[in-house]
Amino acid sequence: MNALKGSRTAKVFAGIALLSASAIVIAGCSSTPSAEPSGGSDKPAADLTLKLGSLLPQTGSLSFLGPPMESGVGLAVQEVNDAAAGVTIDLTAEDEGDTDTKAYETSITKLQGAGVTAIVGAAASGVSRLILDGNVSAGILQISASNTGPDFTDWDDNGLYFRTAPSDLLQGEVLGNLIAEDGHKTLGVIYQNDAYGTGLFDNIKATFEGAGGEVVASAAYNVGDGQFDAQVETIKAENPDAVAIVSFDQFKTIAPLLVNAGISPDKFYMVDGNLSDYGSSPDTNFPFSLEGAQGTKPGPALEDDFTDRLQAYWTGEGNPEVNDFTYAAEAYDAVVLVALASLAAGSTEGADIAAKMAEVSGGSGDGEKCTSFADCAKIINDGGTADYDGYSGEITFDENGDPQGASIGTYKYGADNLITRTN
Repeated sequence: MNALKGSRTAKVFAGIALLSASAIVIAGCSSTPSAEPSGGSDKPAADLTLKLGSLLPQTGSLSFLGPPMESGVGLAVQEVNDAAAGVTIDLTAEDEGDTDTKAYETSITKLQGAGVTAIVGAAASGVSRLILDGNVSAGILQISASNTGPDFTDWDDNGLYFRTAPSDLLQGEVLGNLIAEDGHKTLGVIYQNDAYGTGLFDNIKATFEGAGGEVVASAAYNVGDGQFDAQVETIKAENPDAVAIVSFDQFKTIAPLLVNAGISPDKFYMVDGNLSDYGSSPDTNFPFSLEGAQGTKPGPALEDDFTDRLQAYWTGEGNPEVNDFTYAAEAYDAVVLVALASLAAGSTEGADIAAKMAEVSGGSGDGEKCTSFADCAKIINDGGTADYDGYSGEITFDENGDPQGASIGTYKYGADNLITRTN
């Protein structure tokens, strides 16, 4: 798939996007889950052991996303198991790496060999494209917290693929409009030459030029490249008002080159693949301030209780504190939804779980709203239908496994190279 099904229009304002069944309309759509879940039913409807795999980037160009996503998965597994509501998760975690290191090739073999029937991951759309068909053939449900490639909407997946993050069509529109609304008339774009990078580039360009601006320079690089001087020279030659950088951690090399070329960081616009708190870790510190740089990433503003629980879980496992929480909520919700669907199905088979995913997210049926695994499980165990709204929003899977409700946040860097949400 190269686009969303049907004819859809998009209107972006205030930086928050809501995807409905027939149109993309901008509106706030996150709900706040309850901080203290209630206990489940005394008599669970099932006694299931769900073998769940996670395939997330412990190494590679997206490794900065590993801690928030792994902490989200781990916290959800802990809370599902503590609820003792009929589903116990047996988690096997493996390293995704990236399309350059190919760690996923060994990892996916290990996960399938461990007998998992559902996998949270991969983080990168490029990796998911390489493993999805194999998972479908094996009957494994796959749910990603961060795949944003538009083509997953129409993938021939036998109904086994889901994601809790919105399509790049939304993020590209929000960022393109943000650049235009900031008064910039010309734009240069450096982007990764893969489906992620080209998809975002196309949508940023279309939106920015639709708002009256002009993309005066663009330069692509390949995954695995380590030299970006030519791309920076291409952008500098046209002296644009603003520069969008669509990358993963290559930003740490590209940004100093842009600054050395005389392009100040307050002209930078970034995306979820590189938007991070760069001032909080020695290995990501820059010798200059990113103050004024802006960017976008999916997800609502998170409640302090959730982030506190994430930190407590993650550090309790012997890890350093999470630097930022990109896709942590989406990863947490992915686990909760799979567990609820398994409970509702009374089965741990991938196809059976998949058949209940829309129902427990509110995409089908007339379920009762609930905001924690324990509360939703009690509804199911009492014979009702649960409609889970999580920390990443209302979710509400459509027939393609896409979330119908999603938010895109806009962020700005301070002098300390830390980001603050601006919407």
